[in-house]
Amino acid sequence: MLEPGQKAPDFTLNTQDGKAVSLSDYKGKKVVLYFYPKDNTPGCTKEACNLRDNQSVLKEKSVVVLGVSIDDEASHQKFSNKYDLNFDLLADPEKKVVNLYGVWGEKNMYGRKYMGTNRWTYLINEDGVIDKIYKKVKVSEHAQEIIKDWGL
Repeated sequence: MLEPGQKAPDFTLNTQDGKAVSLSDYKGKKVVLYFYPKDNTPGCTKEACNLRDNQSVLKEKSVVVLGVSIDDEASHQKFSNKYDLNFDLLADPEKKVVNLYGVWGEKNMYGRKYMGTNRWTYLINEDGVIDKIYKKVKVSEHAQEIIKDWGL
């Protein structure tokens, strides 16, 4: 289990546009690495739009936002275009990164248990170290929490 103070594991995934990006590409910048269950679902849409609407504040402070789900590039492309998202979504259909970051796990909805992606966010500093992990995300206020907690 990853903890604040640990080095964030590096990885490479494709964006919604098919471009391969690695976490290490962003050394020297703060990174909001947020994991979400599924494109085009109500909670995931609210979270993505909240981050989109606060992107100017984050970008001004050299913060990069990267969203990760197990959906494929085509799904991410449609989601990104539909909501005019101004940050990259990373496709992890093989579940390598969701497992690496410990976000893949058992979930429970209406008494039904299943495996899925937990809605967690990692704040990674300029040195690639995890500053904070959010395991209870308020989708409509997430960017404001990040801005406050990072003192932006």
